[in-house]
Amino acid sequence: MSRRGLLVVAGLIGLVSGLAAAPASAAQPAYVLKDGVTQPLFSFADAIRETVWVDIGLDLDGDGVGDRVAADIIRPATDQKVPVILEASPYYQSTGRGNESEIKTYDSAGKPVKFPLFYDNYFVPRGYAVVLVDFNGTNRSKGCMDTGGRSEVATGKSVIDWLNGRATGYSAVSGGSPVAASWTTGSVGMIGKSWDGSVTQGVAATGVDGLKAIVPVSAISSWYDWFRSDGVAFTGFGTPTSLASGFENANAQANCGAVRNEMTQGSPANGDMTPMWVQRDYVRSASKVKAAVFSANGAFDLNVKPMNWGQWLAALPPSVPRKLWLSQTGHVDPFDYRRAEWVRTLNRWFDRWLLNVPNGIENEPQVSVERQPDVWSDTAVWPPAGTATTTVHPVAGSTAGVGTLSAAIGSGTSSFTDNGSGTPASFIAAPTSTSSRRVLYSTGTLTSDMRIAGISKITVAATPSTTTAHLSAFLVDYGPSTIRSTAGAGIQTLTTESCWGDNRPGDDACYRDTVPTVSNVDAYVFSRGWADLSNYASLSQTSPLTPGTKYTMTFRLSTTDHIVPRGHRLALVIAGTDSSAIVAPARLPRLTVSLADTSLQLPVVGSAAQAKAEAAPQVTSVQPDVEPDQVDFR
Repeated sequence: MSRRGLLVVAGLIGLVSGLAAAPASAAQPAYVLKDGVTQPLFSFADAIRETVWVDIGLDLDGDGVGDRVAADIIRPATDQKVPVILEASPYYQSTGRGNESEIKTYDSAGKPVKFPLFYDNYFVPRGYAVVLVDFNGTNRSKGCMDTGGRSEVATGKSVIDWLNGRATGYSAVSGGSPVAASWTTGSVGMIGKSWDGSVTQGVAATGVDGLKAIVPVSAISSWYDWFRSDGVAFTGFGTPTSLASGFENANAQANCGAVRNEMTQGSPANGDMTPMWVQRDYVRSASKVKAAVFSANGAFDLNVKPMNWGQWLAALPPSVPRKLWLSQTGHVDPFDYRRAEWVRTLNRWFDRWLLNVPNGIENEPQVSVERQPDVWSDTAVWPPAGTATTTVHPVAGSTAGVGTLSAAIGSGTSSFTDNGSGTPASFIAAPTSTSSRRVLYSTGTLTSDMRIAGISKITVAATPSTTTAHLSAFLVDYGPSTIRSTAGAGIQTLTTESCWGDNRPGDDACYRDTVPTVSNVDAYVFSRGWADLSNYASLSQTSPLTPGTKYTMTFRLSTTDHIVPRGHRLALVIAGTDSSAIVAPARLPRLTVSLADTSLQLPVVGSAAQAKAEAAPQVTSVQPDVEPDQVDFR
């Protein structure tokens, strides 16, 4: 008998020193544990590779038959039933997946050869199947792309239903014979970054049986909050229609005009919330989620804004097990900023929820936050215990447009002019001086750390001089800090490689290493938000503004878990157009802010830090802006 065979047998009867084994049964795959994680048991070279086309129950391309999506499968050659790690994506034949833009490849018979990313290399030998599904209307799938809509959610849900005997899979994209998933336990974990991660949340929000765990990475929880922000459109993000057009296959391009028209009509440029956006808001159905949620995100992600993960976690039922990683990166996969710990944690997460390995991961700290480059801090729960809303107000100082943040309500007004070209770096520079383009209010020097964890809100009372006005708001940490820089979204890719799993011809497990890109700054933005003042009464309907009339609007700032250290200052900056993020209004206004009616609501952990009045430190280096065309939309 081979060494591998001996390990399997020994594992099943529990006689190998240092290894623990689960009982073998038709419903539960065998596994062997060492150092708390499952170990390779099965041959990757001999793994079964196949494609099944699953009917998603819709006919959006109007050809008279149900749309079928291609599920490329790689699984161990074993009689034991195995669980599934599933990723659904539009990227497999376009931009590719991961830092090296890997795409799927096939042999001359159409059998899948290359499965992007390391999941197959690492997990298939450990007794998992990996299933990579082409979004409807992309690559080898039929149907239409609808950018976060019902057919994309149906893509993932229907494959899970097929794995559990509730949907039909076929041996071909058209015609063919039915194929049953007799090889699986039906336990599924979904994973994915960005668009891929978004659909994991959409599928989980259906409450589909069989989905045991999800791992959304930098994922969209509400598509409105990817294209819009409280009434204003983001620069460079286009529309649902334009986004889909970059990934559609020939069938979708030819036959999906009706779906494209529906998306175009449902996404008006004025930023109003419409029924189309409501359909693409997974937060509204998060109460149905039963799967354990492991969410990983970048604090400086200006692609999928941090608002998305915060509102998603807040809406989950309290009974749902959860875990959160928050890095200082931009739109980056944890595999490229915390690789070894990420792989091990994923291994344990899927072991626990798909194989029922009692490893206790659900009892460990839920939150891991990168406080400095490669320096992480853990917290037991999210939101952190003792978090409560603290309200502060802007109070005018002796310098025009510059003042303090106080528990007391201020008085008077302060004004600035929107010239349409301001950026965060320009807004937060020279914090003690008057600026024509913003107003700034800060604490004194903090005498103890202040941890802000959650979604902040700002209420602004402003009088515009024109009929249109956009607002931007920023929370700023003033003080010397070493952070990941905006260059490369916080990482630099090296020429060296490390390997994570087994290799076989056409599919290797080796990936280029990375290191942090680092900046030393005196000030940086750690939370931000944007709004259209004409949506002051409702996000569903724009209300015309009358010049000279005061309007009050409350809008959200991005989710954060940030510690403003002792000796630093916390500041609130209010401005007009942030040209790095949002479109300018049709008529640029001068805005006069009523300080008595303006406030900031902060989710502060514990009591608010005390501050003492000291001369503000000189600011020479601020966090650089990220230009809109530098955003990686994957």
